[in-house]
Amino acid sequence: MLHAFHSNWTRPFFVRNPRGSYAIEPFELLTTALSALTWRRENGTIRMICDSEARRYYQSLGLSFLWDGGIHPLLDAIPDDVNAMAFWAAGKLYALSAMPSPCVMIDTDLICWKPLAPLLNGLDAAAVHREDIMPDIYPDPAAFRCTQGFDFDRFDWSVQPFNTALAYFGKDSFRRYYTDTAIDFIRRSPQADDVLTYMVFAEQRLLAMCARQRSIRSAALSDLPSLFGGEQQGYFTHVWGFKQQMRDDPLLYEDFCRRCAARLSRDFLEAAAQIAAIPTLSPYFTA
Repeated sequence: MLHAFHSNWTRPFFVRNPRGSYAIEPFELLTTALSALTWRRENGTIRMICDSEARRYYQSLGLSFLWDGGIHPLLDAIPDDVNAMAFWAAGKLYALSAMPSPCVMIDTDLICWKPLAPLLNGLDAAAVHREDIMPDIYPDPAAFRCTQGFDFDRFDWSVQPFNTALAYFGKDSFRRYYTDTAIDFIRRSPQADDVLTYMVFAEQRLLAMCARQRSIRSAALSDLPSLFGGEQQGYFTHVWGFKQQMRDDPLLYEDFCRRCAARLSRDFLEAAAQIAAIPTLSPYFTA
């Protein structure tokens, strides 16, 4: 049995929307449900590590049942001086720092349709795929001029970053080393001035760099051509690259949500009935 977790840190939402009322879009809620329920069916337990605002939100919708490992508001403890604009996904790293290995970190927009264990044999760490080193996303150390006192020179900058929409950590000492290193970079970058490069360095490039430095057994479980071309035997669906297209096209948005609702109704009938009772989601479950 593999233990997994989702995470949700709401502070970045409120930094961007200081007078806003917290809410998650319908397609995000539907993929979250599919992600959690499919993981439980195929792999093991899953918990939500979040902050109190996220916990209140899920409870208000009646979605707490999705996580059989419970909802844990551990992210209230993230220090106030963490730059939530630049490090909008820092909650994942803080959540991982609290999870003992072996564990699997999963984004709420990634669905693992099959048992993952056969892909993990002999590995200390793994991620869903590698990333190309594109200079505008993964620049060289000179770009991190807002970071003070972090030793960039100890790492191999030729290693391709890991995409951490799904990441496996089988070795506790490595999990701690990686999260300590990433969080140290975040804390040394309080004035980070880019909303992409700092975060993906901390979360994705450092994972590959730390794995290379520690000489652990790590691997990508798929690759981008296989993920988008259907050649990865139906293991993973990652919605990330499709989100803006849906937001730009209401018909595409509705079609996607209806397909998610249909899959939930087919595979998880009892859970689907509870999800369909949520006012913002109920229209997608009707004919």
